[in-house]
Amino acid sequence: MPKLDLSKVPVKTGSIYPEPYASEMAGRSSLRLGDAGGLTQFGANLVILAPGAKSSLRHWHQHEDEFVMVTMGACTLVQDAGETVMVAGDCAAFPAGSTDGHHFINHTGTEARFLVVGTKARHEVATYSDVDMVVHLDKGTARFTHKDGTDWTGPK
Repeated sequence: MPKLDLSKVPVKTGSIYPEPYASEMAGRSSLRLGDAGGLTQFGANLVILAPGAKSSLRHWHQHEDEFVMVTMGACTLVQDAGETVMVAGDCAAFPAGSTDGHHFINHTGTEARFLVVGTKARHEVATYSDVDMVVHLDKGTARFTHKDGTDWTGPK
């Protein structure tokens, strides 16, 4: 596979989250590098956070490992134990099944970027730590429920 031309990789914006959470992802975009390179066993995405943006709702995965490396700027990793500022070159790993939810927020005045690499389980469940929501991913299709398993009806 030749070198990926980042200028030709489509920029993905928006979110799969239902409202009101989808609009909270304003200022977040990504390049699906693994998809652009034809990878099927793991994903590799370059996430771009504008000043004030966050990467996702705080979450954890049942079946997928995640690895993050900040490549530009600085962002804040938020977990159960608190916040950790991460700068270019800093890395974090989130093993599948660890219930310590995480996300990243750009509290700076400049763009931040990080590479996230994760396994691509055919069936995945991600739980959102701070809201009553779970996503069930089945071969790329997302279904949202409340934590009690009932169909998503909006915030309670």
